[in-house]
Amino acid sequence: MRKLLNRELGRMSVEQFRKSEKSPFVIVLDNVRSMSNVGSVFRSADAFLAESIYLCGITGVPPHPQIRKTALGATESVAWKYFKKTAEAITELKSAGYKIIGIEQAEGASSLRDFIPEKDTKYAVVFGHEVNGVDQGVLDECDHVVEIPQFGTKHSLNIAVSAGIVMWEMVKPHPKGIACNAPTE
Repeated sequence: MRKLLNRELGRMSVEQFRKSEKSPFVIVLDNVRSMSNVGSVFRSADAFLAESIYLCGITGVPPHPQIRKTALGATESVAWKYFKKTAEAITELKSAGYKIIGIEQAEGASSLRDFIPEKDTKYAVVFGHEVNGVDQGVLDECDHVVEIPQFGTKHSLNIAVSAGIVMWEMVKPHPKGIACNAPTE
């Protein structure tokens, strides 16, 4: 087995990325304080062809140097928008027909292992502050809440790790035969 060279990876240019069909989901960052986490979410959003990222509240915005350092250019490819209040972002997304999914440990939350994206449905997936999680007022506006199963002593994942896990679940083929609407390779 040989490691592939960068030129063999078939990477899109930024222009090709912008013109490509996107996966039908938007990432919403609700008061994420770490610029490194924001940059990492940009990289994952690029990898999984997310429509865009909505940056809300205290969440940093490009071109912050720490975001750029971890995003490795993804701030140039992934569309993003800033909202002073997360509620404003949720209102806009709902009016555009998105189902709002909060990622949080909460009463009545479904396990991510049981969540199967519906075909022809647009989703907005909300991730919260590193310590406080998704704000309760924002959770109250969600159509559904999903929890990532965890089995160790911490029951806490880094927000960038959580976002990567959930984005993969949004685009992967599902074994129950329900096709998601991720772009094909």
